[in-house]
Amino acid sequence: MSDPFFHPVSGFDLPRFAGIPTFMRLPHVDLDNPKLKDVQIGIIGTPWDSGTTNRPGPRHGPRQLRDMSTMIRAQNGATGIRPFELVNCADLGDVAPNPVGLEDSMRRITAFYDRVIDAGVVPLSAGGDHLCSLPILRSIGKAGPVGMIHFDSHTDLFNSYFGGTLYTHGTPFRRAIEEELLDPKRVVQIGIRGTTYDNEDRDFANSVGVRVIAIEEFHKRGVEDVMAEAKEIVGDKETYVSYDIDFVDPAFAPGTGTPEVGGPNSFQALQVARLLDGVNIVGADLVEVSPPFDASGATAFLGVSIMFEMLCNMAQGISPEQ
Repeated sequence: MSDPFFHPVSGFDLPRFAGIPTFMRLPHVDLDNPKLKDVQIGIIGTPWDSGTTNRPGPRHGPRQLRDMSTMIRAQNGATGIRPFELVNCADLGDVAPNPVGLEDSMRRITAFYDRVIDAGVVPLSAGGDHLCSLPILRSIGKAGPVGMIHFDSHTDLFNSYFGGTLYTHGTPFRRAIEEELLDPKRVVQIGIRGTTYDNEDRDFANSVGVRVIAIEEFHKRGVEDVMAEAKEIVGDKETYVSYDIDFVDPAFAPGTGTPEVGGPNSFQALQVARLLDGVNIVGADLVEVSPPFDASGATAFLGVSIMFEMLCNMAQGISPEQ
């Protein structure tokens, strides 16, 4: 049973439009707080999008995600899981990036996550663009390569952009494999689609053993069958989950910088996260929510709903009561 200090504020006690918004109305525990030693899952914002190559805006994602997360309640309506009673969860605040220094920002992110990992906290992150995943993985994978279940419309396996730029939101997992942060034979990418520059990313995936499940195969086989294969690929070893909101069709998630039509609907978006049950999740992220393209907050609400599904599975994996 979790410490009541870490329980979220209930909408029965304080209206959801009132109070200071933290992720899911959890207590804010910064890295210098003595309470950090009791946190088991920490939700973290990475407000940085300097790896974006077209439409910017995900640097504003964590703030809108926090605001919309006040609608998250204590219990999963489909599974009955009450994650905040299983483990101690807290909002650990935001990494402070350098908005004009790409490599400096990556160092800052890694340093922040090093402290989180060293404290024994499992991170659930809100981006930010997808390049944020690389410096996070430099912390999570420093003890050895991990597997990854990756939901996206793009592989993010390209080598470089603009004649040799190695760090963009289209390259993080190429770098992570090269740096031996990810075990490519335990990496599965789901939902890949759209027009392409060439076959470079797919050729690289094939050469190192990354399993790519294109959207056509996803729709033909169905969510449950695809997720069963994904869980078989990663097995019971340590696994990172990376969820780009552009995995979802832009009819349901327009607030993102690189949308691709033909994707899953909002129910399927939740379903794939719900079916991560049993995966040994050592960290997860939800990235690429761009508020300027959806001021209504609907994309962000879907994003935090997906984060809650991932949180439920992470809590079940950690809790001794399970």
